This record gives sequence, structure tokens and C-alpha cells, in this order.
Amino acid sequence: MTAMVRILCAVVLAIWGGICAAQMTQAERQYYDSWLSLANRAETVIDRAVASNASLDKLRREIVKYRETFGSAQHRNATRIKTLESQLEALGPKPEEGATEPEDIAQLRESLNQQLSDLRVPRVVAEESYNRANGLIGEIDRILRERQTSQLLARGPSPLNPVYWPDAVGDMRTALVGILGETRATWTSTVAVRQVGNDWPVLILLMVGGLILIVMGSRWSERLAAYLRRFGGEGTGVWSFVASLISIILPMIGILLSCSALTRIGFLGERGTNLIETVPWWGAIYLVFRWLGDQVYSGHPSSTVEFRKPHHRTETRLLIRTLAVLLIVHDAIRLFLQIENVSPATNAVVAFLPILLTALVLIRLYRIGMQPRMPETDTSEDAAQRVNIGGLILIIRRGTVALAVISPILAAFGYVNAAEAIVYPAVLTLAVISAILILQRFFGDLIGWLSGRGQAAQESLTTALIGFGLTIAALPVLALVWGARLTDLTELWDRFLAGFNVGGVQVSPTSFLTFTLIFAIGYTVTRLLQGGLRGSLLPKTRIDPGGQNAIVAGVGYVGVFLAAVIAITGAGIDLSSLAIVAGALSVGIGFGLQTIVSNFVSGIILLVERPISKGDWIEVGGLMGYVRDISVRSTRIETFDRTDVIVPNSDLISGTVTNYTRGNTIGRVVVPVGVAYGTDTRKVETLLREIANAHPMVLANPAPSIVFQGFGADSLDFEIRAILRDVNWVLSVKSDMNHEIARRFADEGIEIPFAQRDLWLRNPEALPGAKTFAPSARHNFAKDEANTHIEPENG
Repeated sequence: MTAMVRILCAVVLAIWGGICAAQMTQAERQYYDSWLSLANRAETVIDRAVASNASLDKLRREIVKYRETFGSAQHRNATRIKTLESQLEALGPKPEEGATEPEDIAQLRESLNQQLSDLRVPRVVAEESYNRANGLIGEIDRILRERQTSQLLARGPSPLNPVYWPDAVGDMRTALVGILGETRATWTSTVAVRQVGNDWPVLILLMVGGLILIVMGSRWSERLAAYLRRFGGEGTGVWSFVASLISIILPMIGILLSCSALTRIGFLGERGTNLIETVPWWGAIYLVFRWLGDQVYSGHPSSTVEFRKPHHRTETRLLIRTLAVLLIVHDAIRLFLQIENVSPATNAVVAFLPILLTALVLIRLYRIGMQPRMPETDTSEDAAQRVNIGGLILIIRRGTVALAVISPILAAFGYVNAAEAIVYPAVLTLAVISAILILQRFFGDLIGWLSGRGQAAQESLTTALIGFGLTIAALPVLALVWGARLTDLTELWDRFLAGFNVGGVQVSPTSFLTFTLIFAIGYTVTRLLQGGLRGSLLPKTRIDPGGQNAIVAGVGYVGVFLAAVIAITGAGIDLSSLAIVAGALSVGIGFGLQTIVSNFVSGIILLVERPISKGDWIEVGGLMGYVRDISVRSTRIETFDRTDVIVPNSDLISGTVTNYTRGNTIGRVVVPVGVAYGTDTRKVETLLREIANAHPMVLANPAPSIVFQGFGADSLDFEIRAILRDVNWVLSVKSDMNHEIARRFADEGIEIPFAQRDLWLRNPEALPGAKTFAPSARHNFAKDEANTHIEPENG
């Protein structure tokens, strides 16, 4: 059935290709024919499903090249096609049958349609070929994944079966004897001797130089770090980190030089040469793991782990280097068995021991019992963060030891491939996580040195963001470690770059970055313009501060809106296809966010009409204070006790607002005062008028007035009513006048009365201590603002 469908598709594509080929250039036709040939061959290979993985990978790479070409061709002539479509749209719809159209317009319409058809054909062909290539690549990936899965789950001979041990030992002995015999034969050949005789100076130089770098690399790196510390950064750990990297690079160069010399000699034969060419990779594994062990457990102040016993640190470094050796052994055995092509039983027996040893090392690392470092100087937030880190370390340790326990069991039952796919990726995962922590710590040290913050920079937001970026960057590495194919990652990356479709709008990382860049530029320009208006231009005008603030805020809103529109247009995002979606969302937003929308509109009204301005003294809803900021949604008011109150803008529009400083700062102060009965009221009036006129904040025109309010219960009530040049000083003026009133009244002998009450008790003998009072005792309560006391009087 599948073959029949493919045949029918091939016939249809051949007919379609013949039609399209007539409208393509010669070069395009030849390229399209070669693609059809490759696609047909790929479909045949997929149907047979007998090709090797290497052949499928090669075929996939060829298809990917064609797919990239077709992908770029889909957007060819897009501008020209859009122009032709707009020209046809300007001509209007084609007349119905029976209706006539002017000859020149009909000819123009036919010409435009022909041009549009000629331009669309390559795009249509490219789109069809792109989809076909995409499908073929998906089928190849499916075949490779199925093979990989079946290989991992395949069960072979058990390495614990003693029957296979003699054969395994014999196969290994035969392979070693073969390699040694090949090396001996090459060593005694005339060509090799002549090669050594011709190149011996170069060979000696390479060998000696390589050995010197391997032996002296670490010492030279320490000396270089000591020299670099003269330029600053002493005690930060930056130069120590640089020295540790150099201690990897120099021995690695030495290994490359030594292997190059051995390869150049040619004494090792073909199989020995293949092994020597892999030695630099093995050297890199050992050097990197040694570096990881030294860096992670170096006792750095920012290290997140510590050991329960002092000797555990040295043991942990030794175990990490042992893991590196076991990885090298595993890779050497794998390469050796590939070269010799031994039996599956030998493969299982030879691979079991490294698996078991690796699992035991991982279990020992778990039993050492590292725990999160908890410095005494940690704050509560730092302590909580370190507890979280400790929990993450515990999860990783438990997961690793679980994999370490499972892998030897799988290998013992014959699932050697599955065991290798578990235990060794677990080791490499620990290495990647350790590298992330080390690099994050280094960048924290670097930031602390450059900023002068020291170890505090390890907890900064910048260091955290760097750690997050390193984690994201390590995800592809971890995927490769756990068996993902590089082609799968590249395919995922291509799909990511292609973007996704939302309501007919194609959103890709490129368009998103373009939008972000243009909007950031527009936003920056808007802020610079606001700063220029606020600091240079508007202060030179006669516009009041509230109007200046409204203009600056309006420019900001308009600038951000224009920046968003220009960014959307520049990114090539067509919002017309989202009109229906936007309409539906607007209904939901209208109901769900009506309060926010109401506050937003009220904020616009406040900025336009300006009933209140920044710096005004207002009273709204029982709150009194100064307006400090007017934003789109709310207004911030600072009360007289220095408390910020956020008032929604809708309350300022719909409610009653008292603005004491609207337009000007002139206001009135009212100071009440009472005097004792019998005081000369005219004299009091004269004194109060002198006090009011003497204050510098009181305006002479209109003159302050003294009002005799009336006869109170305890005093004759007067009021000073004066107009101040700045009402913001009303409390200070009232305080100054009260001080002056107290002083002048004391000098003139005018009494300021306080309330007195007489309380008569019917039965004072019923009260405790009644015997100390007369039977008809009368208690006089004299009360003022400061205290209350009782004066007993005998009746």
C-alpha cells in the first residue's frame, strides 16, 4: 500500500514538475531535476530500510542542503509579488461574463496576471520541495531513532556467565598480539627507518617539547598567575582560575605534540595509529576531570559544599580522577572492539568491569556525604538560598547513585548497551554541572573584582543571570551526553529559527530580536527626549511645573506607542490577520480589566485637563498631602507624616478633590484663641492684629482681620484670619502666632481660661476612704489639657 502511494505521488510530482519546468530557467530546471532524482532515491532507501546508519546520515545531509535552498527560495520575489497583487487590486475585480472591459485595461490585467504567475511558480515549487524534503528527513530520523532504541534495549550474553570468559580472554590476547605484531613489522620496515632518519630532528623536538609541556605545564601556569596578580585582583580567585585553565592547555599541547611525533614515525601500524590518534581526546578527559576536582572542592569561600571529615576532600579528588580513567578505559575498549570486530559475548565480558567500577566509584562519592556549606555570617535569605542549593545537590546525588546501582544490574542481565547508556552519561552529567558551577563562580569573582564588591558579587543578580545562561547553553551538551543525535539538535534549532505561526502571523526569533532592538532604540530615544524637555527646554518657558510634567508624561506615552508600532512594522509582523483575535480579546479585556481601563482613561484626563498637578496640596477621600507623581493608572500622594498613599485615578475624577494650591499658593490661616470673661475685648483685638501684621508670611493686602466670634461656655472667643503668601507654611504660621499670643497675653496680664467643672456627690460616705471627707464633701475637678486633678472642699 505504501509503495503504491509513493508511485502515485511520484507520477503526480512528475506531471507537476513538467508543468513547472516550463516556467523555470535552465539552471533552476537542472537543480530541480537533481532534487527529484535524490528524493526518489531516498524514498527507495527508506522503503527498503536496509541501509546502514552511516549511509542514512549521508543521505540526510544531502537532503538538508536541498531543503535549505528551497527554504530560502520560498521568500524569493516576495516584494515584487506583493506589488503585482496591489496593482491587480487597483484594477478592481474582473468583469463578469458578458460584460466588456476596456482593451487597454484588459491587456494590462492579462500582463500582470502572467507576471504574477511566472513569479509564483518558483515559490510554489520551492514550497512543495521543502515540504517533501522535510518529510524525508523526518522518516530518516525515525528510522535512526528506532534503530538506536532497539540497540539500547537489545539483550546480549550475560558477562557473569563463566562460559564466555575463556573466549573473551582469547579474543583480547589475539587482538593484542595482532597489534604488537603489526607494530613490530612496521618497526623493522625500511620505509619507517628511512622516515626516522630523515625527520629525526623534528621528531626529537616534538617529543622533548611535548614532554616538557606535560611535566612543567602546571608549574608554569602557577608562575604566570603570580605574575598576573601584579595587575590587581589579589585574593579574588580570578588569576587562580586562569592558571588552572593554562594548566590544562599547556599539557594538552604537549600531548598533541607527542602524539604527532609518534604518528609521524609510523612505527605503530594502522591499528596502533588509530589508537594514538585518540590519545589527545583521552588526555583531555583526564585533564578536565582533574581540573573539575581541583576547582569544585578547592575550599573557595563561595563553594556550596563542604565535607564532614577533612580527608574526604583528598579522597573525592582521587575518585574524580578515577572516573576520568574509567571513561578513558571505556572509550579505549569501545574503539579496540570496533577495530577488532569481536563477538558480542567478548564485548559484554570486557565492558562489564568498567561499568561495575564506575558504579562503585559513584556510590562511594555518595557515601562520603558532602553537605551544603552554611557560613555563620549568612543572612536569612542567604541561608535559605544555600538550603535550596543543598537540596538540589542532594537530589543530584541520589539520582546519580540510583543510576549507579541500576547499571551493573542491567549489564549482569545482558543489557550492556543500556548500562553503558546510563552510567557513563551520569558521570558526564556531573562533570557538566560542575563546570557550570565553576564558571559561574569565576564570573562572580570577576564581577566582584571589577566592581569592588568582593564575595558579595557571588549573590548578585548579574551572577545569577550568568548562571542561568550557562545552564541554558549546557542543555544541548547534556542532550548529546544522553544519546541525542547532533542532527536531532540541528533539526530542533532549524525549527526554532523558523518560528511558529500565531493567527496567520509568523513569529520567529529573528523577528522577535528585531522587534526588541527597534523598541529598545525607540524607548531610549523617548527617554532622552523626555530628559531634554524636563531639564533644558521646559524650564525656560512660562509653563507651570504641573504643565511641564504633563507634557513630559504625554511625550513618554506617545513615544512608547510609536516605538511599539515602528518595532512591529520593522519586524515584519502583519497584525491584520490578528484583527479577529484582537477583537475577541478586546471584549474580554473590556469586561475583565474595566477598572484598569477606567483608571487609565482617568490618568489621561488628569494629564490633559490638569485639575491637579505634581506638587499640589490636595485633599481627597479624607486624605491630605502633596501630589508626588501622576502615572497612567494611579496618583501617588505623600501625606504630612511622610507616608505614600496610592490613589486610583478614577477616584480623583469621579470624587470630590480639594486643591489648596491650584493656580497659586496663596491661602488663609485661621487661628482661634479664647480669653477670660472680663477682659477688654478691644485690647485683645488690637494685640491680635499686631501679632498677625508682624508675621512675614501674612499679606498686607488684604489685611488680616480679627473676628470676635462670640461668648463661649468658658471664654470669649476670637479668631485671627489672615491671608498667607504660601499656604504650604500654614502650620508653621499657626504655631508662630500661638507662641506670640502666649507671650503677649502673659505680658499684658490677659488670662487664657480653661474649663472647670464642679461635681457634687450625694453619698460620699459610700466611697473608699470616705471617713477622710466631710459628710457633705464637694469635689472640685480642675481640668486642663495637661492634667486632671481633684480638689476636695468641705461643705
